[in-house]
Amino acid sequence: MSAHAHTPVVDHHDDHGHHHHKETFVTKYIFSQDHKMISKQYLITGLFMGIIGIAMSILFRMQLAWPDEQFTIYEIFLGKWAEGGVMDPSVYLALVTIHGTIMVFFVLTAGLSGTFSNLLIPLQIGARDMASGFLNMVSYWLFFLSSVIMVLSLFVEAGPASAGWTIYPPLSALPQAIPGSGAGMTLWLVSMAIFIASSLLGSLNYVVTVLNLRTKGMSMTRLPLTIWSFFVTAIIGIVSFPVLLSAALMLIMDRSFGTSFFLSDIYIAGEVLHNQGGSPVLFEHLFWFLGHPEVYIVILPAMGLVSEIMATNARKPIFGYRAMVASILAIAFLSTIVWGHHMFISGMNPFLGSVFTFTTLLIAIPSAVKAFNWITTLWRGNLQMNTAMLFSIGFVSTFISGGLTGIILGDSALDINVHDTYFVVAHFHLVMGISALYGLFAGVYHWFPKMFEGRMLNKNLGFIHFWVTAIGAYGVFFPMHFIGMAGLPRRYYTNTNFPYFDDLADVNVVITVFAIITAAAQLVFLYNFIHSMFYGKQGGKNPWNSNTLEWTAEVKHIHGNWDGPIPHVYRWAYDYSKLNDNETDYVIPGQDYVPQTVPLQDNEEELNH
Repeated sequence: MSAHAHTPVVDHHDDHGHHHHKETFVTKYIFSQDHKMISKQYLITGLFMGIIGIAMSILFRMQLAWPDEQFTIYEIFLGKWAEGGVMDPSVYLALVTIHGTIMVFFVLTAGLSGTFSNLLIPLQIGARDMASGFLNMVSYWLFFLSSVIMVLSLFVEAGPASAGWTIYPPLSALPQAIPGSGAGMTLWLVSMAIFIASSLLGSLNYVVTVLNLRTKGMSMTRLPLTIWSFFVTAIIGIVSFPVLLSAALMLIMDRSFGTSFFLSDIYIAGEVLHNQGGSPVLFEHLFWFLGHPEVYIVILPAMGLVSEIMATNARKPIFGYRAMVASILAIAFLSTIVWGHHMFISGMNPFLGSVFTFTTLLIAIPSAVKAFNWITTLWRGNLQMNTAMLFSIGFVSTFISGGLTGIILGDSALDINVHDTYFVVAHFHLVMGISALYGLFAGVYHWFPKMFEGRMLNKNLGFIHFWVTAIGAYGVFFPMHFIGMAGLPRRYYTNTNFPYFDDLADVNVVITVFAIITAAAQLVFLYNFIHSMFYGKQGGKNPWNSNTLEWTAEVKHIHGNWDGPIPHVYRWAYDYSKLNDNETDYVIPGQDYVPQTVPLQDNEEELNH
């Protein structure tokens, strides 16, 4: 392929980016169909929900650390559920439930897939916008509506849903079972049904955009890993979210219309219920068929962002590009056949347990491929230690340390001992909570100039944010492994009634202190985010000297991304520090990166390993 094979052709069919009609506040900021604006809407809504989710966790952590103390703060936030500053046990369960729901779905899913798929897919593949701007807008508004309903469910008189974020029946199916199973539970189900609709619309849009709207020369093997991960994440969402929808609809039927999908032989307050023939284990199967892929819906986008940031800041090609793509595809396939490892003690057939153990241990292989490739990308690189890079390295650390415990939990013989203890909490918070949040933060620090017209986040505040969060996150979740192995069960309101756990009370205090410090560090990030949005210093068109297409688009946001013709692509996204054929200098003399839009030179070999 010669360097001059393609002369750029001006496309006339996509000039719609250039007629500027007068935009009002409503069309620009509220009902916007521009993917960059929608990504900001997702991010800011996700951050707002994150504040609520983290505040809840601090409240119930205080209850666990100091069970006998009275706190005025409880009364301020919880009102009648904490009279005299003492937290009611039923509201404790509600806090745990809503915290889990908000963080998993409304912060991580929306914050990663919603924000970055929207921002980066059109920009990195060289498209003017998403395949359907209208559907994209509708998917955000459904997400916003479901967030509002979830927050409103906190104010229901009988209390919000409190059957755990997994909402297992019969607790969640019988309104009379617990206070939190009345109107709060109904709102939870409605909110989730709308959320699933939003997620499906978004995912379909992402898949169609990646398949159909790539610019000239952008083959699938030249796509940045970010796009691969968003693309595959969207496919996982399309496969698994409808199953949760069916479970939610069946639960609504059981609650309101007298069916018995999940209920059988129930006695409540001396009364025999008429329900026959249902199975709560069926609900577990349906829930975890989404619940486990959901972990990967959250972590894969973070992996994509981290891969891109690491290659850029190590000034080296990503190690093993094809292996990285293959591992994304392997994770996606395997993620749909491992869900039973959440159910080893549910009464499921033990033979089935050994099948799920096998598939779970199998998924450790592509995850390990990714971890080794990240470490090898860093190896002997010219590392630029900016905030995004620090969070990316933090991501690899927590992903490995949290992932190793997953091998223990995925083994049916070992899991029996630590199931439903703090060991499980430690595992999935490190992998899914902290790692995914690190991926989110890394993405925000790296692409902030793209979101807010060239403005940069403050680096020094970023460093404070990273180091306090990194030490604090391990301070919170590392000790949990040990109290879990000692047998401390999760979701207990207080552990003081059991002398067996007296020795572990101090550990809970340590964890809570770390949690409060880490939550305070997020305020530094919030300040930095809001301040830099308006007053951040300008970073130029390509502040990180990156190769991908988004840094060739205009700094000022225009609907259509590029002011002239769409750029053509001639090489893959990772030509960093590439030397010319006689190895005397870089391909572009004195510049250690070659953007994707630069044609191959004579005798230059295209890297694609």
